[in-house]
Amino acid sequence: MIVRWGVGAAVLALIAGVPWFGNELLIQFGINALIVASLAQSWNILGGFSGYASFGNSVFYGIGTYGTAIAMTEWGLPFWFGLTVGAVAALVFALLLGWPILRLRGPYFAIVTLGLSATMAAVISNLDIAGRNNGLVLPLTRSDALFYESSLALLVAATAIVAWIANSRFGMGLIAIREDEDAAATIGVNTTRLKLMALALSALIAGVAGGIHAYWITFIDPASAFDITLDVRMVIMTMFGGPGTILGPVVGAFILSAIYEVLADTISTAAILFFGLVILVAVMFLPRGLMDLGGGFRRLGWRYFTANIRENRL
Repeated sequence: MIVRWGVGAAVLALIAGVPWFGNELLIQFGINALIVASLAQSWNILGGFSGYASFGNSVFYGIGTYGTAIAMTEWGLPFWFGLTVGAVAALVFALLLGWPILRLRGPYFAIVTLGLSATMAAVISNLDIAGRNNGLVLPLTRSDALFYESSLALLVAATAIVAWIANSRFGMGLIAIREDEDAAATIGVNTTRLKLMALALSALIAGVAGGIHAYWITFIDPASAFDITLDVRMVIMTMFGGPGTILGPVVGAFILSAIYEVLADTISTAAILFFGLVILVAVMFLPRGLMDLGGGFRRLGWRYFTANIRENRL
């Protein structure tokens, strides 16, 4: 245990030191990877632990983006106050939205959440305070170290929340919902309340990520703030790393972000095809993600992959 904590602290210190010894390209890649990893962790809380396949986290990201931008550009608030406004707006939206949609299950829940980003983008594009389709321009700052360390702090906080969930009664309740929601309700689990809490935590993390990203890129518009492809990336990275695990989404996000960056620099089409291939491989051979690969391979060897195929009736 001591060795594990020591290795973890050393890795965290190394990552935190990137702004001081890394070049500009590495720092910018790090900011993007850290934000995406935080988003993957936010999806993991609801999708990984409770099994509710949400495609609506991008709407919380977008609300956090616009909440921060409006607070800074229209109300003249400093970044940290603006970031708080964006995070609270995302949290409140999740609480108001959660009661009706969390009573849906399976494909019905997925379909409803899928349309949230497009709906909110249409609403924002007609608001004067949000700049309509023209978007908003935030104050310019060149402190990449600020954005890097803020993104790292968010990821650490998100991972700590996931670690708490994994070792708490709250997390046990979410897992019970994932395995059999009706049976969980029968034994006294307040499924709606637990799902709403999970959605609220997920929205809070996504909203903060959106606010940090907005100030980093300095310009936002409805199309970029409510980008549905963000939901796809969250799901893929979490599933690839290991849904319902503490470090799986982080591992998946960093590995796939690095590969995607390399492919995007060479052949942009290949980057898109790569994510499609990851979905296929993850579903067929690694339904529990990379975090399950080590233990499964030790137990079954190469039969681990064929067992997954038979288990999923592929």
